[in-house]
Amino acid sequence: MQVLNQIIQYINQYYFDSAEIDNLMDGAFKGMMKELDPHSIYIPAKKLEDIEEKFRGTFQGIGIEFDILGGYITIISPVAGGPSERAGLLPGDQIISIDGNDAYKITKDEVFKTLRGKKGTSVKITIRRIGLIDPFDVIIVRDVIPIYSVRAAVMLDDTTGYIWLTRFSATTSSEFKTALKKLKELGMTRLLFDLRNNSGGYLKQAAETADLFITKKDTLVYTKGKRKDTEQVFIANPEIGDGTLPLIVLVNRGSASASEIVSGAVQDIDRGLIVGETTFGKGLVQRQFSLKDGSAIRITIARYFTPSGRLIQRPYENGDDEEYYRKLYEKDREQKIDSLKTTRPKYHTRSGRIVYGGGGITPDVFIPWSTEVERETSKLISNPNRPLFNWASLYLNKNRFNIGEKNKKITFPSFRDSWVFPEPEFDNFLNYLKEQKIQYDSTAIWKNKDFLMNQLKAECAGILWGNNEEWGIKRKTDGQITEALKYFEEASGFINDNP
Repeated sequence: MQVLNQIIQYINQYYFDSAEIDNLMDGAFKGMMKELDPHSIYIPAKKLEDIEEKFRGTFQGIGIEFDILGGYITIISPVAGGPSERAGLLPGDQIISIDGNDAYKITKDEVFKTLRGKKGTSVKITIRRIGLIDPFDVIIVRDVIPIYSVRAAVMLDDTTGYIWLTRFSATTSSEFKTALKKLKELGMTRLLFDLRNNSGGYLKQAAETADLFITKKDTLVYTKGKRKDTEQVFIANPEIGDGTLPLIVLVNRGSASASEIVSGAVQDIDRGLIVGETTFGKGLVQRQFSLKDGSAIRITIARYFTPSGRLIQRPYENGDDEEYYRKLYEKDREQKIDSLKTTRPKYHTRSGRIVYGGGGITPDVFIPWSTEVERETSKLISNPNRPLFNWASLYLNKNRFNIGEKNKKITFPSFRDSWVFPEPEFDNFLNYLKEQKIQYDSTAIWKNKDFLMNQLKAECAGILWGNNEEWGIKRKTDGQITEALKYFEEASGFINDNP
């Protein structure tokens, strides 16, 4: 501490330019944590609230997913059950003023400041809606808005349920139970559980989620640390687990921590099939401690182990985070992992299958990420003006009542399985891009015509039914998912082993 004070004193006295001491101290704290391991971190006070909000699972506001399109706040989707949905706001609506103040060219930060607020307070917004000549006012009373960790829960076909989980927050296990119940009511007899790029979250929520599939009183995960109060054992409750559902868990190199706890438990207890890519390899448990200035540190307090006793943490050098993450994205990562299997510790699942420690969860079936989508097509899809969403909104405004049979509202399963755009609509979409002066590569666009038409169909599904149905259509062109669906017969074999 004396040396640190000396350094600060010399900087104040001799540094040729002005220096922000707070920034210097932030740097010192970050450097200190970096010397421990890649997952022990310092969190400045100004970033802490945003991070905690995501894992707390709620915030207070009006409840919209939005983007700034053409200078205006454009509603992409109202949050299900939130104040905006209850007020009748629709995808494609533009918010042109807030409490009488013009909202043209507003920034996203300003949107958060003006539309978020304490539960029970109100805000008046002016809406411009496609198909209506005059704008109209809506008064919305703010409420608690959930931040869902279940990003999508939808039927991919008449029997296959799909749940995409993006984080493990305080509400994850209850969200997941609700999603399972809903899909079973829709006829689900097998489940594809997508944990790709789920970087983790709460250990307890991971154990509770895995518990929903285990029908034996078995260890789900356990931790070991320096102190007794950091050691935990999570045991499955056989009374709540569903052992009748064929289960495939889809993972990739971005699946970390809590995602690996779930996939490790499913694999070690022989409950389902793990497919995709080898996971991140994070076997360390952190605990957050608040500091006096409103900041916090997150310190690794223990290692966690899968039911077979595996520690799946990848090797790391203290302070060399860049190398630690660089190896994760090597192109030949899977081949290197495979070649090192002889040097990694071996463990056995409950049925005697060999699994490996020391470097993530190796899938039972390797399915690499691949895409035939051209780079220029991807650029069009990610265009900040969101031309696909806008065109779909315009299309439905003209054709909403022509989708389906005579005077009958089309159901999502029918839309998903059999509805297609009339052939001229692709040309109409291209003409729309030209009218909006949105640049695109003709060769790439025509090569990916089917993909783009599916994306446009997905945008329509999102507007007609919601986020779940939108992703139900989009996943039709996801190569890892279409390949994973071929392995349900193998996944069903685990049901026989777990009566």
